[in-house]
Amino acid sequence: MARPPRLLVLGDLMLDVVVAPARALVRGTDVPGRVQLRQGGSAASTARWLARLGARSTLVTAVGRDREGRALIGALRRDGVRVRASRPPGVPTGRIGVLVDPDGERSFVADRGAADRLRPAALRASWFGALDGIHMPAYSLLGHPLGLAGRRAIALARAAGVPLSLDLSSVGPLMARGRRQASELIRGAAPDLLFATAAEAQALLGRGRPLEELLSFGPAAIVKRGPAGALVLVERRRFEVAAGRIEASDTTGAGDAFDAGALVVWASAPASDRRRPALLRRAALAGHRAARRQLRAVRDQLVIR
Repeated sequence: MARPPRLLVLGDLMLDVVVAPARALVRGTDVPGRVQLRQGGSAASTARWLARLGARSTLVTAVGRDREGRALIGALRRDGVRVRASRPPGVPTGRIGVLVDPDGERSFVADRGAADRLRPAALRASWFGALDGIHMPAYSLLGHPLGLAGRRAIALARAAGVPLSLDLSSVGPLMARGRRQASELIRGAAPDLLFATAAEAQALLGRGRPLEELLSFGPAAIVKRGPAGALVLVERRRFEVAAGRIEASDTTGAGDAFDAGALVVWASAPASDRRRPALLRRAALAGHRAARRQLRAVRDQLVIR
């Protein structure tokens, strides 16, 4: 990189309560396993990996006026993330229960709390003037008033000529009001780069629809397929980027790390190069490398004082 790219991420910073049983759960009794507290939230995890990969990373978020919120902000700042946090009164920091099956698959219970309370009035136009990109999970276009803040951020970014990347994030919240409204939401955002898993893409498009139809939402898309690699779609072109298989007991955060790795490459390029297949291939490879680091990393527990 000639200089570190400057990226702003808008969205959730939450407390993950990770429950990882060593074997299948048995109804009505207990099994051994691990229970850990970690920094969570898709937006925050992406911002954290952006900073770890050398970008100048800013997170715009909302947390409660509680110990959990202070601990989460402190952990991100120690990783080099600039945090612009609203702290609405009387609302606790968001929490996510993460149940990790012995095979690594995850299920979630979300109590979003303050994460949905970011207001448009909290945003400043001056934050968007010197950026190379803004990124947000689709969560940031949902909820209230968070969805309004997400749209306001997109408008400020467009006014400053800053490109947008968007991750579909999770099928459940995105599709809660049906495919038509989800499609209108993503099309209205008009992302310059769209990230999705294969399951998220098929949920948005409809079963059996070709993944190339993701290009109706924007000029480029990267479909994350885990050990099967990534599928890159750009200007009617389709090509695959292979990934080596990694055994992992917990895949939490790997998709966010992938986004960060890809964005560091993508946002560092001149605007005229961001639709080039060769650049997007390099971005997908960088995403795989970052995801691999996340899968191999020792997961830090959050210390709350």
